[in-house]
Amino acid sequence: MKYRFYLQLLLFFMVITAGNLQAKVKNPIKEKIAAMTEDQKRQRAEEIKHRVYEIKEMDRSKLTKEDRRALRHELRDLKKEEKANEGIYLSIGAIIIIILLLILIL
Repeated sequence: MKYRFYLQLLLFFMVITAGNLQAKVKNPIKEKIAAMTEDQKRQRAEEIKHRVYEIKEMDRSKLTKEDRRALRHELRDLKKEEKANEGIYLSIGAIIIIILLLILIL
């Protein structure tokens, strides 16, 4: 009797988690950036940079708590968007390792 109960419980949890594993979460920021051309990406990066400088130069002591929170959230969103806009950067160590691997393979 216990065996059947545990089996049913196991199957129940397997069915619940299987749906979650198949759900693919799409990132709207990455989708928006993927649709941009290179010129649009550069222009957007400059807009983000100027907005960040404006926020950093603001006198935030006179702002209300809600305004400061809104600025914090805006900065986080700008940071996420800028990270999605970046390309792949390789460090010097990674480049050396890749070259050594290529030499060994060839």
